[in-house]
Amino acid sequence: MEFQKELDARGLNCPLPILKAKKALAELQSGEVLRIMATDPGSVRDFQAFAKQTGNALLSHIQTGREFVFLMQRK
Repeated sequence: MEFQKELDARGLNCPLPILKAKKALAELQSGEVLRIMATDPGSVRDFQAFAKQTGNALLSHIQTGREFVFLMQRK
């Protein structure tokens, strides 16, 4: 899937991946997609909750080894 912006949050622990994603999403237009790479195991739960709270769409999340990749679409 295409994305307009990428955020590398690998090595960061909660709440930093969410805070950085919030800032990056604010720079996007409605409908644009942010790709986030993270290593915090709690980030799956955190991004699901973040999507519910903000109305932004969590399009997908994939785990490869210890790395998580999320695609989030700005509302």
